[in-house]
Amino acid sequence: MTEQEDLFPILGIDYIQFFVGNAKQATHFYKSYGFTPVAYMGLETGSRDRVSWITRQGDVNLVFTGALGPDSPIAEHCRVHGDGVHDVALSVPDAEEAYRVAVERGAKGVAEPEVFDDEGGKVVKAAIATYGETIHSLVSRQDYSGTFFPGFVPLDKNGHFTPDESLRVSERDTSGFGIQTIDHVVGNVELGKMNEWVSFYEKVMGFMELRHFSDDDISTEYSALMSKVVWDGVGKIKLPINEPAEAKRKSQIEEYLEYYQTPGVQHLALATEDIVRTVDELTARGVQFLRVPRAYYDEAIIRVPQIKEQVEEFARTGVLVDKDEDGYLLQIFTKPVQDRPTVFFELIERHGAKGFGDGNFKALFEAIEREQDERGNL
Repeated sequence: MTEQEDLFPILGIDYIQFFVGNAKQATHFYKSYGFTPVAYMGLETGSRDRVSWITRQGDVNLVFTGALGPDSPIAEHCRVHGDGVHDVALSVPDAEEAYRVAVERGAKGVAEPEVFDDEGGKVVKAAIATYGETIHSLVSRQDYSGTFFPGFVPLDKNGHFTPDESLRVSERDTSGFGIQTIDHVVGNVELGKMNEWVSFYEKVMGFMELRHFSDDDISTEYSALMSKVVWDGVGKIKLPINEPAEAKRKSQIEEYLEYYQTPGVQHLALATEDIVRTVDELTARGVQFLRVPRAYYDEAIIRVPQIKEQVEEFARTGVLVDKDEDGYLLQIFTKPVQDRPTVFFELIERHGAKGFGDGNFKALFEAIEREQDERGNL
């Protein structure tokens, strides 16, 4: 489908916004992932109800937003769900038109289009609802050259506010530890709701189904889940949607839904140019990853002979490997990044492969189950 034919063109993921209990501390924590704080909004900038810190690595923008009072909906979100993703914001050419089309096609409007401006120009933003309390902001910023968004001030290399225009965000070094883009965003929904949300993305945004995994594909002795992947047809946006399946014990999806108290974003997959380097950098700063038995790599060489020269590095760091008809990929998953066993991260390095690590499902899910068992939740 060409952009001229597409009534809902999407340029990419603009940012991911987390609602958190303490935005300053969350921002500091994500420095260990290589993210650089680049902009701030809070009491000092005139915001009376919330504080937000913008962090960046490569083309990935993570926004950490906290409440400045107990009656804020942000505070309520954190009380019920814990820290988690509230907004998967999409960059669009025309936010007003994207909102109109989305609502016309059946999406629930959350915020009508609004123009935000300052000396850097204007940003137009609207929002629609998706699964649980997650939203998609629709952002058009082609007429804006300021610091991320009107109302934010730039930060210097030490994280301090600065009026110095020579320190514009676009000129800061935010290369971090090699993370470049968001590869995909995974959502967990209730049993029986996966197809409903797949249909939502197909109807509202014109997405197509890229992959379908049944409970036979994603299962262990104890638990199972089902997943479908929708995408925009070109790879800028890939959204796997999971639901639990009947099994002997509690699946990771059921555990997530129990502790998050609603459907939501389970994990963000971040694409890196050098996964071994990225894992080493993160591990040195205390980030914890899921591990698989050493025997996994003996079988991995047979499945993916291309990795023979690097297999010892992968075994040392815990990186998983898989292949499909288009090439191979490398991936690894963190443990949950907050107190509740909900949100985590994936690192992925693609070498042509368009899949999601199908061949790793059993080893990965057994590793997740070992963690669940330690928490008493299997």
